[in-house]
Amino acid sequence: MKRSAALRDDIETWRKLESRISDALELAGLGDESLSEELGSESTALERELEQRELRTMLSGDYDAGDALLSINAGAGGTDSQDWAAMLQRMYLRWAEESGYKTEILDQTPGEEAGIKSVTIAIGGQYAYGYLRPEKGVHRLVRLSPFDSANRRHTSFAQVEVLPQVEDADVQLNPNDLKIETFRSGGAGGQNVQKNDTAVRITHLPTGLVASCQNERSQTQNRENAMRVLKARLLEVQQAEKEKELAQLRGDYQKAEWGSQIRSYVLHPYQMVKDHRTDHESGNTQAVLDGDLDEFIEAYLRSQIK
Repeated sequence: MKRSAALRDDIETWRKLESRISDALELAGLGDESLSEELGSESTALERELEQRELRTMLSGDYDAGDALLSINAGAGGTDSQDWAAMLQRMYLRWAEESGYKTEILDQTPGEEAGIKSVTIAIGGQYAYGYLRPEKGVHRLVRLSPFDSANRRHTSFAQVEVLPQVEDADVQLNPNDLKIETFRSGGAGGQNVQKNDTAVRITHLPTGLVASCQNERSQTQNRENAMRVLKARLLEVQQAEKEKELAQLRGDYQKAEWGSQIRSYVLHPYQMVKDHRTDHESGNTQAVLDGDLDEFIEAYLRSQIK
């Protein structure tokens, strides 16, 4: 039913575009100079819409059309990196809101002084994973630290992980391979303190992968959410192993390692956001941090096709 609805939506979009182009051609055929400004605006809008539809055809991976799990982990840099992780969380939540996607924070660990140590967000909507996939990697921030009394320049890092939300049939789990632990959720004190062991941590013993969730008040809901994250991470491991085998067969296998810096956000001494994979850059750092990521995502997807 979901696939049927998505296909109907695609067909309806193309039919509307076809109708708008036909109407614009009819108006242009009238030769009325007073319509030239309106036709110019419509032509620009149609061109942009067609570019977006073309971009969507690049999202042809097995899971590109589905939902995504986005995790942010603060890296080296102490409080500054934890604050940077919180800034990235806000950036992606704003992007998702502007893109019409639903978001749900599954697990979040606050920083010791400010920001967050880590967060996992479920982002639901058509092509959420396909569009977010280019964001995977290390994000670097350069700025004058608000946590440094001497107001010195600091460099902070945060790791962004993007995984597809998978169906049960995609990943098979043996219950004997799972270690499930419960613990009391952290958070506010006073009347809001959690008195029961509702938080859940699941460890996949053969791989050592761990997923946890503590944001829901129900242990059952936290367990389900933790299982979603664990299955997504197991799927990524399986895909990485397949890619490694194919690369070895081709004879050009390169070791995959964490820490590849994909983008820099420089707020001092100048303002610039630059993607190191595509060289796409923007001087409007505030707009990017407010969720204006489409140009960076599009540049990466187009570079992959080329």
